[in-house]
Amino acid sequence: MKIIAATEKDIDFIKSRDHHLKEKLIVSKIRDREIFLLQDDTEGTIGWMRYSYFWDNTPFMNLIWIEKPYRSKGIGKKAVDYWENQMQEQGFKRVMTSTQADEEAQHFYRKLGYRDAGCLLLDDQPMEIILIKKLS
Repeated sequence: MKIIAATEKDIDFIKSRDHHLKEKLIVSKIRDREIFLLQDDTEGTIGWMRYSYFWDNTPFMNLIWIEKPYRSKGIGKKAVDYWENQMQEQGFKRVMTSTQADEEAQHFYRKLGYRDAGCLLLDDQPMEIILIKKLS
């Protein structure tokens, strides 16, 4: 597996799959290298991840998605490790993410060293758990 920054040639791929990202933001996130593609040597792109910044100063992983046939094979961990290393190389001391309380992802992030840092309550969704990790 390899992880690469998305380019403008990947716009259609992202647009067709990432329904949480407003279309008008795709180009700027690609330009700012805030979207990474997860690629298998034989199957091509099998997932992606994207991030932004909490309070404009703390990297916040907004989404990681791996196609179903490739889940539970260590790809998510490799992708998160890659992203954390990229953020550390840029001088960041901590990273954040979140997941809904009814999602299994919270256990995945805790295994990777993320700690609960609070929650967000919205009227029409399960509680959103905020997770944070100090980078060494």
